[in-house]
Amino acid sequence: MDLIQLLYDVSDEVCVCTKCRLAETRTYAVPGEGDPQAQIMFVGEGPGEQEDLSGRPFVGKSGQLLTRELERIGITRDLVFITNIVKCRPPKNRVPLVDEIEACNDWLMAQIALINPKFIVPVGGPSLQTLVSKDLRIMRSRSKVFRKEGILFIPILHPSAALRSPDTMKSFLDDLKNLRAYLDREIEESEITDITPRPVYTSPSPKVTETAEVKEEGGTLSLF
Repeated sequence: MDLIQLLYDVSDEVCVCTKCRLAETRTYAVPGEGDPQAQIMFVGEGPGEQEDLSGRPFVGKSGQLLTRELERIGITRDLVFITNIVKCRPPKNRVPLVDEIEACNDWLMAQIALINPKFIVPVGGPSLQTLVSKDLRIMRSRSKVFRKEGILFIPILHPSAALRSPDTMKSFLDDLKNLRAYLDREIEESEITDITPRPVYTSPSPKVTETAEVKEEGGTLSLF
């Protein structure tokens, strides 16, 4: 089957998904949108009020900021794919709970596998910790390049945080400029932090060829 059709099928499944409690309070699920063959995939935290009402990602104030600033650096929304780690709005825009993220994880992993982007851009801390490592923090990781299982991740601050603070706004705009710079050149290996889990080597247990015995006062105790 055509990969693009499979991506649409995933979106259709997301729209009727009832795997977690967020389905009970949503208006519409928000599967994501954009180029099915995008080289850049933006992954945010979750839909907000306007996204819940429209079924589209990043269309509220923070989404408008992201769209506008991406256009300033020559990246239009039709050239990227945008989605979230959870596809339904958490009540009052709270941070998604662990079981909600896990319930949506199959949908997100399917989208990543089908689109196969060159870069994934985690937008904000929850996305960074879900996709890359729970031990990372967005302020220390922003604008850096991580590799996990062959995929490159370039985290940026969330535009909603930028709207709340002039200093954070400056950092957010710097993140986008840095993202543009990464896209315009080959990233050197020395710039990449590889956090792909390494296989754990366990030495084989020695073979036992004969019964061992331990002498104790008053008799003989067999270990086997």
